[in-house]
Amino acid sequence: MRRIQLPEPPSPTSRSGTPDIFESGVHTFVRRAIVIGNGFAASENQSVGLVRALGLSDKHVLYRITRPKGGINEWLQWLPVSLHKKIDYIVRMICGYSQLMLKSQEKKLVPLPSENGVGAGLLAVLEADVKEIVSFARETYEKEGPLLVVACGRDTISTASSIKRLASENAFVVQIQNPRLHLNRFDMVITPKHDYYPLTPEGQKQVPWFLRSWITPRDPPDCHVVLTMGALHQIDFSSIRSVAASWHDEFAHVPRPLLVVNIGGPTNLAKQLAASLLSVLASCGSVRISFSERTPQKVSNIIVKELGSNPKVYIWDGQGHNRHMGHLAWADAFVVTADSVSMISEACSTGKPVYVLGAEHCKWKFTEFHKSLREQGVVRPFTGSEDISESWSYPPLTDTADAAKKVHEALAARGWKLKV
Repeated sequence: MRRIQLPEPPSPTSRSGTPDIFESGVHTFVRRAIVIGNGFAASENQSVGLVRALGLSDKHVLYRITRPKGGINEWLQWLPVSLHKKIDYIVRMICGYSQLMLKSQEKKLVPLPSENGVGAGLLAVLEADVKEIVSFARETYEKEGPLLVVACGRDTISTASSIKRLASENAFVVQIQNPRLHLNRFDMVITPKHDYYPLTPEGQKQVPWFLRSWITPRDPPDCHVVLTMGALHQIDFSSIRSVAASWHDEFAHVPRPLLVVNIGGPTNLAKQLAASLLSVLASCGSVRISFSERTPQKVSNIIVKELGSNPKVYIWDGQGHNRHMGHLAWADAFVVTADSVSMISEACSTGKPVYVLGAEHCKWKFTEFHKSLREQGVVRPFTGSEDISESWSYPPLTDTADAAKKVHEALAARGWKLKV
């Protein structure tokens, strides 16, 4: 009879190289992840950031929920995805669209996310299909173990909850951003504290009753809801060190202090922002300005007109490599418009001075978000009277790392563990 050679048992003093057979059952290790995205960089960045913090950044696949585009579809973005697709199908049938147009909506590869870190480590980008993902989780469970599913955004709720319902024994499903009701459809929900603002006494006074069910969770958070200060992302000291090295040649010789200005989608603050930036230029070595995809053209036009010819100012035109990560790594201070929770959260994870413009114009839960940051000394209002050479600090936000720790704990409670 042929002898079977078993692996040697681990040494009591050794912590590395322990075979799975001695650590735990092979089916309890989580080794891979999939991200359910909605095509928006800010949302997908949150999911990829969590996967990265869990150590699975090089072993994940991105599935996208896609909506029909063009024509009447631009007016139907508020509908649930499934209903939107049914209406689009009916319209196409009535209008006599060609079979070629119909086939273009079938499963296909879609472009990789942009380079600012969202696409790092992706194995593939596919169009989301619940049956396909559930089959994948079940069929590979014996060999690969459980599947971690991370989703973010309203359009992903139905797909993520269906995976949880159909493959609960084979997958652990995390939903980022609060789905408002039936939170038990997920293994974990990760959402900012300010999402619960309308349930507070102050929120009850400010938010009209007929809007509350649309903008807030129905019930207080329970034990499987993880609350964060801001949005999740991919920024931590490790990523900043790495990015700083890769952008060294471009930023090492930039005059200091370097003020980075990140502009979101405000429509009525452009002139105020331009005037305030002109007021602080004397205390800046250089200023770098970037616009987001949501920035209105008239806003960017005003900023370019007022500041574009100043020798201290560089305005990125969106061409070439995305400088966002380089800015986060090399900036000495930030100015961020109040409308973008994501951009503020990233800047506040650096520990560097962050000035916010326009927080006084925010309402309801966003007012609560900015109030919490100010009370903790994380941000200050941008008035135009600041001395940018003044350095001040605070404990950086660690929402993504904290959320990853909660995922570890929840997996352990289920008898599973991450195998990085």
